[in-house]
Amino acid sequence: MKIIRAKVLGFCFGVRRAVELAEQALAANNKTVYSLGPLIHNESALADLQSRGLCTVEEADLQTIPDGATVIIRAHGVSPKVTDALEAKHCNIIDATCPRVKASQKMVERYTNQNDYVIISGDKNHGEMIGIAGFAGRNFIQIQNEQEARTVNIPDSDKINVILMSQTTYSPKEFEKIEAIFRSKFHNLAVMNTICPATNERQQALLELCKQVEGVLVIGGKTSANTKRLYQTAAENCKHAAHIQSADDIPAEFFKLKTIGITAGASTPDSIITAVENAL
Repeated sequence: MKIIRAKVLGFCFGVRRAVELAEQALAANNKTVYSLGPLIHNESALADLQSRGLCTVEEADLQTIPDGATVIIRAHGVSPKVTDALEAKHCNIIDATCPRVKASQKMVERYTNQNDYVIISGDKNHGEMIGIAGFAGRNFIQIQNEQEARTVNIPDSDKINVILMSQTTYSPKEFEKIEAIFRSKFHNLAVMNTICPATNERQQALLELCKQVEGVLVIGGKTSANTKRLYQTAAENCKHAAHIQSADDIPAEFFKLKTIGITAGASTPDSIITAVENAL
């Protein structure tokens, strides 16, 4: 059996930074460190951090965090209201917001405050999108796909600037379709491609990998948006494709293949990738 890794896979800069900050906080504190939402979309990696004292609390339950506690803001970021609430509780805030997400937050805040109209594509229920929405002024709308894009109507759009942005992990292909729709609608459209290069790099590396192998294993958490998109690409371009979380999930059919490709989402630790490779 020949095993080929994608040229780009696993932890992105933002997730790696968040995990490292969490590990430093856990090492420096004898008390529980709180995370607003799952720090990482990988169950085994999250379980390891929780075994060392990390406690995940949803934003809706923020009031349950003790006053003065150490709280880490994950790579997805949070809205200003959440930060204000933590400061009111005198919490020690460790801001692990991905720099690219933070840049998107500042863009939305700046453009909407100067009365431009911002449209952002992405999963409305995703933590990153919820946090970014908290920075927006009045002229702001979220869309999830090209179908929703076709229904967008902005009154007096010829009198204001229309800005198109996206979630950092959004599909580049879907974003291109949405851009084409809005270019036909708004003559003064400005496109800010806020998709993280790591997303496109993983997709391109996967497409190259699919040409070389009989099957592809996509390693990552079941709730990871970018991992699910990788699996979709693998399924469309390779006869055998599977989305797994660990070596225990490898389908039996893969042990019969001669060449297998491995890729992994941005929240997948190196140790899990190696474990899958060793199992094969």
